[in-house]
Amino acid sequence: MIEAFLMSGMLTPMLVVVLIVLVAFSMFHVLREYERGVIFFLGRFQKVKGPGLIIVIPVVQQIVKVDMRTVVMDVPSQDVISRDNVSVRVNAVIYFRVIDAQKAIINVEDFLKATSQLAQTTLRSVLGQHELDEMLANREMLNADIQAILDARSDGWGIKVSDVEIKHVDLNESMIRAIAKQAEAERARRAKVIHASGEMEASEKLVEAANKMAVEPNAMLLRYLQTLTEIAGEQSSTILFPMPMEFMEGLFKMNPGKGPQGKKGE
Repeated sequence: MIEAFLMSGMLTPMLVVVLIVLVAFSMFHVLREYERGVIFFLGRFQKVKGPGLIIVIPVVQQIVKVDMRTVVMDVPSQDVISRDNVSVRVNAVIYFRVIDAQKAIINVEDFLKATSQLAQTTLRSVLGQHELDEMLANREMLNADIQAILDARSDGWGIKVSDVEIKHVDLNESMIRAIAKQAEAERARRAKVIHASGEMEASEKLVEAANKMAVEPNAMLLRYLQTLTEIAGEQSSTILFPMPMEFMEGLFKMNPGKGPQGKKGE
């Protein structure tokens, strides 16, 4: 009994020393450059400390660490009905960070979960106000709209949303076929417009050439002879090509020493 009592008497000071050492070590906290510590004194907010070495008095003070780095969060795929009643599935990614550790801890229970839920509802709300063509063609504008709304609504939580990117807009098979048909029809329309424009330009040039030839009859004769040369070079068979009398008269005018006019002059 005496030995047990002595042993217990020796252990008590040792336990006290161990407890003191543990308490001393628990008072010191090292926060990294990207961390901040929100200090509560008996449950009431006191201050934000860090980075570096900070001292927290056990029992009367508590610390909550906050990561201040940019968070990359995937927004799960959301079913969205566009303004032109097309059902699509859209997912996105948002980039945000905590700029006020006090608000992020005190004003909202879980700022990560709250930001995720807010991003999902905002994504459906904003995209539902636009047509499918705008979702596919104007993503930069939609990204900016979503980012501005998220940044404004999360400001009370000490959150800064720096960027939002829409990753995928998934369509069902029937809608993909409809878009392909629409694109094909648009290409056909453009081809017809280009062809009609070419015909219009060609007709204008032909009218200009006809007016020029009407003023200069010899130009028509030269064109006629050039056509004969081209046809003769392409085919080896005999070709009967009628020659109007107007061309013959022009030919005689170019050679006044021959033909009826030349004989009359003699």
